[in-house]
Amino acid sequence: MQKIIGHEGPVRVLSDALASGMIPHAWIFSGPPGIGKFTTALSFSSLLLDPHAKPGASGLVEHDPGGRMERPMEAEQHPDLHVIRKELALYADDPSLRNRKLISIPIGVLRQFMLGDDTHESQVYRSPTLGHNKVFIIDEAELLGVRGETIAQNALLKTLEEPPPTTFILVTASPERLLPTVHSRCRHLHFSPLHDEDMKTWLSRSDLETEGIDDDWLLRCADGSPGAAERAVRFDLSSWQNQLDPMLDMLRLGEFPIEMPALLTTLVETYAKQWAREQANASRDVAQKEGNMLVLRILSAEARQALRCRCAAGEDPTRNLEVIDLLRDAERQLAGNVNWKLVLENLIVQWAAPGPALARA
Repeated sequence: MQKIIGHEGPVRVLSDALASGMIPHAWIFSGPPGIGKFTTALSFSSLLLDPHAKPGASGLVEHDPGGRMERPMEAEQHPDLHVIRKELALYADDPSLRNRKLISIPIGVLRQFMLGDDTHESQVYRSPTLGHNKVFIIDEAELLGVRGETIAQNALLKTLEEPPPTTFILVTASPERLLPTVHSRCRHLHFSPLHDEDMKTWLSRSDLETEGIDDDWLLRCADGSPGAAERAVRFDLSSWQNQLDPMLDMLRLGEFPIEMPALLTTLVETYAKQWAREQANASRDVAQKEGNMLVLRILSAEARQALRCRCAAGEDPTRNLEVIDLLRDAERQLAGNVNWKLVLENLIVQWAAPGPALARA
């Protein structure tokens, strides 16, 4: 795991568990989206599946230098690594699963690709192909049941209660959506956003085409999330920033930019259409929610930078803090399925409410 950028605390915990041989059979990796939880889960899995892994000069458990474990893991091709994600529904035997919108990890996916049922062998209790270990990573584990459904989590819980010689890693940005009984049977590791220096290291090693994009803006927009940086470049969020700048200038002066709610709606809907075109069985509602979160990411980066400027100038930051609270409230409302157009319009109206002029970012 020496290749993992940042996350020193979680990496040390995982390495110590490997070195001691006292490895919990189930883990929850939680933290904001795109910060490296799944990447760390893959790296940890590769060490669990390597019978020759041992502590190296770094003090962390590493692969045998002459081994061949890392490349198959990067491609998720190891026969004893099983990655469960919502997209597996596209390959299900059941046509009703193949044709449904990808908004959850349904019980049918768990049964076919993991737990087994009357027509599918249990992959959990099957012996490892290479005879050493077996790992299941459930990505976006919070999708094991949406809108209050718990059948998939309860089915998983039975396996966690009577675990075979298998390691389970639940990767989630919303651990509160997992049942308390699932939490009680897992070791919980929280991952935090990367620091700016770690983000710069990650960007220098990435293949992102960032020509024409201001580095400082990209760091602010990503806010410690490599995944967010990738999305900012892929969907040209810097052009969103350019369109919003004149209206943000008005907000700094306490003026209401009458065209801003309509522009935000257009940006979100354009994003949702592009996302739906690129993803099989993509949910338009989910795509719109992601588009809204991207808009809030840009606005939040603006608000944080304005707060830093005001504090640096020794001025009263009260109004800036109020705006950050407004953005957090908007995020909670969007997560609660409140009408997103009304949420955005209300956000801008309250942002422009009378108060001290905001510092320019």
